[in-house]
Amino acid sequence: MNGFVLGGVSSGVGKTVATLAIVQALEDAGHEVQPAKAGPDFIDPSHHEAIADRPSRTLDLWLCGKDGLRRNYHRGEGDICVVEGVMGLYDGDGSSTAMVAEALDVPVVLVVDAKAGMESVAATALGFREYADAIGRDIEVAGIVAQRAHGGRHEQGIRDALPDDLEFFGRIPPKPDLEIPDRHLGLEMGGEAALPREALREAAETLEAERLADVASEPPEPETSAAEMVAGTGRSEPSVDARIAVADDAAFCFRYPATLERFRERAELVTFSPLSGDSVPDCDGVYLPGGYPELHASELESAGTLSELGELASDGLPVLGECGGLMAMSESLTTAEGETSAMAGILPAEVTMHDRYQALDHVELEAIDGTLTATAGETIRGHEFHYSSADVAGDARFAFETVRGDGIDGDHDGLIEYESLGTYVHVHPESGAFDRFLESVGKNS
Repeated sequence: MNGFVLGGVSSGVGKTVATLAIVQALEDAGHEVQPAKAGPDFIDPSHHEAIADRPSRTLDLWLCGKDGLRRNYHRGEGDICVVEGVMGLYDGDGSSTAMVAEALDVPVVLVVDAKAGMESVAATALGFREYADAIGRDIEVAGIVAQRAHGGRHEQGIRDALPDDLEFFGRIPPKPDLEIPDRHLGLEMGGEAALPREALREAAETLEAERLADVASEPPEPETSAAEMVAGTGRSEPSVDARIAVADDAAFCFRYPATLERFRERAELVTFSPLSGDSVPDCDGVYLPGGYPELHASELESAGTLSELGELASDGLPVLGECGGLMAMSESLTTAEGETSAMAGILPAEVTMHDRYQALDHVELEAIDGTLTATAGETIRGHEFHYSSADVAGDARFAFETVRGDGIDGDHDGLIEYESLGTYVHVHPESGAFDRFLESVGKNS
């Protein structure tokens, strides 16, 4: 599967809209497109999936390592992969877009805001290409997509100004129906605010689909296969005797496709909706992904599923919650408007939402003692991004010390109660955390 990375000159330049228009253009040209995201985001991939009709792959060096990143890429489907970058091309010390492009050894197509420039657009692109050599980053900036560019003289002026070795791959017109509404944590989810297909097709007509396809290249294979990484992993039969229940609805929608794949490969997976009041399925462990419990706090309280989950956890059912999952496992959740709702009551914490984010970074944690996702002394890497804070009881037990990141109190993350664990950190299955979880709850463990 050939691919390229779509890098931006900055955050907010319109990478997601450009990605969706390019996916549409390539599909209209007869290609099967696999979308991907450079970075730990959950929201942009939801928009990718809404247009490409297949899950978007998460490609993050900090979360996955180079081999894991390549494994995740090669698990994709289709004949061409469009990788949306994160922030500006060179921004981020843990896993910048440029670092991902270098690890994959695929070219970069640069998204440049052309709203108020022509020749300056070319100067910007040339600077981004030359900067790679200046810092010793082995990437190829192959050309540009001009965001918010008009046709006619505007487009021609950009074309004429570009050096011969920088391709013009087309433009995204400035149209109000090509804007995605946002809220805290980023854009609204793809299932809520998918761009109109007609508007995307119109934008796709101003892109050079075949030139984009021709510039794509195939990354190297990973040095180690997924089967070698996890002894005994097989696709035909589960290797762990366990049934995992995963919360799946508008309140719990932040999970990586690779996480569900790992659960299905090694165990049995069932889903349930706490928002709909589903009973907790008969299972050996529960995974509560992140999401937006704060937008549905009163409904979650009245639905009854969280209350049932609290009772099951107190009887010894292992529950693993990440970020929004941690919030749902707490005693209460207070919204930014001051409304408080009871949660599952598993963890000795009261969670409060704020108007500004409380943490945003790549994270590294070191396990104090053995826990659901790590052995004592083991380190795992993840990502945190949340607008809430947790006020924990004085006798609360923590699972991790924070090597990097804020965690729950600045020095620790991972609240432990009963056989359960709640953390602010999202981890990828390449970290090994979900394998440890499966092995912890498996009947033969």
